[in-house]
Amino acid sequence: MRKYLFRRLLQLVPLLIGISLISFFVMHLAPGDPTALFIDPNVKPEELARVRANWGLDQPIYVQYFLWLKNACLLDFGRSYTTGQPVINEIGQRLPVTLLLMAPSFLLTLLITIPLGVISAVRKGSWFDNAVTFLSFAGMAIPTFWLGLMLMLLFSVKLHWFPAVGNIILPLITMTIGSLAGLTRYQRASMLEVLNQDFIRTARAKGLPERVVIFKHALRNALIPTVTILGLTLPDLFGGAFIIETIFAWPGMGRLGVQSIFQRDYPIIMGIVMISALLIIIGNLLADIGYALVDPRIRYEKSK
Repeated sequence: MRKYLFRRLLQLVPLLIGISLISFFVMHLAPGDPTALFIDPNVKPEELARVRANWGLDQPIYVQYFLWLKNACLLDFGRSYTTGQPVINEIGQRLPVTLLLMAPSFLLTLLITIPLGVISAVRKGSWFDNAVTFLSFAGMAIPTFWLGLMLMLLFSVKLHWFPAVGNIILPLITMTIGSLAGLTRYQRASMLEVLNQDFIRTARAKGLPERVVIFKHALRNALIPTVTILGLTLPDLFGGAFIIETIFAWPGMGRLGVQSIFQRDYPIIMGIVMISALLIIIGNLLADIGYALVDPRIRYEKSK
């Protein structure tokens, strides 16, 4: 395990550099000039040149990138074009707010997905299985932004149960439902596959109680694909945060990212991209560790 962790940590460096390189060049090669959003178009050329030099936009793009990369290694992502504040401070204020939304959503998804998927598989063909299947497909088909708007219309405008903006309940429900549908289908399919394995038939033939067969023998093996999929849902959670935080005016990193995109605030955008990428990579690493814990046959020391 130690060798595997060390190797994965070493892989972080080229991966993050690759993400930063692609993001930086795509963003800076896009049409338009960020100074146009903040500077009076009638300003003198000398003043415009001074602002561009102050922001480092007068340098060739590859020089801008290497200067940014050198500072980013010290967690200095520059200063926001909009507020003039250090990017790390801007993100540091918003990231805990986003995690306050994402962490309960991830936990609720885990606590609901596994029981629903397992019971649906065990009771295959029943009304419960049909209901879970229907709701799962419906949840996968409904866009997150539409679901958020409908929840706001129902619970805020019609019933007046929750405030339309600034409250965590509706964003949390929206994010959880968005993750719940697909994972429930994965858990059901994984459980059905395990229940058809020879060792399950052998356990039943030995006369073991069905509860022991399901929870001791089948469930642990059925969790293996689910643990992997949970790690892959992290990008969806971050992507959903951009939409959900904007709809419900939740003051997190996603809303800051949307605002920065419209304002062409390059330092903020790059900071959010890199922090999000780092958190997603760490999350996938933890999912791999969980995979090894769920399936003791996995031995990373022997992997090549």
